[in-house]
Amino acid sequence: MSSPLERGDRGVCNILWKRVDLTMKINYNPKLKELARKLRNNSTKSEIKLWQCLKGKKMMGYVFNRQKPINNIIVDFFCNKLKLVIELDGYTHTFEEIAIKDKLKEEKLQALGISVLRFWDEDVAKDLEGVLKVIQDFIRRFERNY
Repeated sequence: MSSPLERGDRGVCNILWKRVDLTMKINYNPKLKELARKLRNNSTKSEIKLWQCLKGKKMMGYVFNRQKPINNIIVDFFCNKLKLVIELDGYTHTFEEIAIKDKLKEEKLQALGISVLRFWDEDVAKDLEGVLKVIQDFIRRFERNY
């Protein structure tokens, strides 16, 4: 079976190259803070592995947060300066009801001017370099546009 990156059904998706207000404040529901903390303390292996490459400005000097509340949702990773969310999807995301929720989540984020990159957990486990390359390509295109 080919990886989702090879198939093209994950990675760069829902990229907003229109001009967005990069100074726009992103609000969140304070009631989600505790849940976000619990999620950070119970990260998946793929989240931990990707976080090692994102934390501490390791990704081209950009600050990423993990399990970040945005409005009424929690995203896996978020860079405010890039207005970029990175989501890692496990097996349950193949279920139709979860895929529908993912789509609605992306639409809400897009309405805020936020781009979303999605990867399968399997990609992070088996092709971390490919995942990092997609993120780096996004950043390079972002920098060219802004």
